[in-house]
Amino acid sequence: ASTPEADAAIGPSLSSSTPLPTAPFDDGTSNGNGSGSEDGNGNGVVDWTRSYYGLGTARFPKEVVDILLQPVNPADVEVKPDGIIYLPEIKYRRILNQAFGPGGWGLVPKGEVVVGERIVTREYALIAEGRFISQAQGENGYFNVENLPSAVEGCKSNALMRCCKDLGIASDLWDPVFIRAFKKEYALEVWCEHVTTGKKKLVWTRKDVPIAYPFKKTQ
Repeated sequence: ASTPEADAAIGPSLSSSTPLPTAPFDDGTSNGNGSGSEDGNGNGVVDWTRSYYGLGTARFPKEVVDILLQPVNPADVEVKPDGIIYLPEIKYRRILNQAFGPGGWGLVPKGEVVVGERIVTREYALIAEGRFISQAQGENGYFNVENLPSAVEGCKSNALMRCCKDLGIASDLWDPVFIRAFKKEYALEVWCEHVTTGKKKLVWTRKDVPIAYPFKKTQ
């Protein structure tokens, strides 16, 4: 549950009802997907906390689609110690900027930050060119109250990566065939020792990346 200390660490919440793009004529009868939005505030401005305005109304131009669906560059893929492969969050932002341009997309909070005992979550929606694209729950762990601001920011990044799946960005990372081929060519398992606990375990890493803390390679 949220605590006064946690709330103080998070600071004032971003206003998720800040008006963004102006929707077409709003007669108050639409459901937010068509020519108007009952989720607006009565003046034709979309309230993204409730609206799904523009969802699935039209495909993006081919030049945008080509950027979004470009194959993953193996050089950009990282490997977690447990063998899960992923694309760093900044790569998703760069792809969105290439496709829509800076200012052509954004993340909107769909709810408040929920602070658990060791995890924070918040739901976000991805908006591109004035249209609702996707929404996802972001999550991130933390160890003490001082880490909460960073944890909340990490929560936003996690939601962004999840939303990007609906645009097809880096879809190779969920393809078992790609995963097996990538790990065979670019990754390997190494026996390592945890520098604090002394426990030994097999750890995955890229072949061209040294073993990172808190593990060290055993002799």
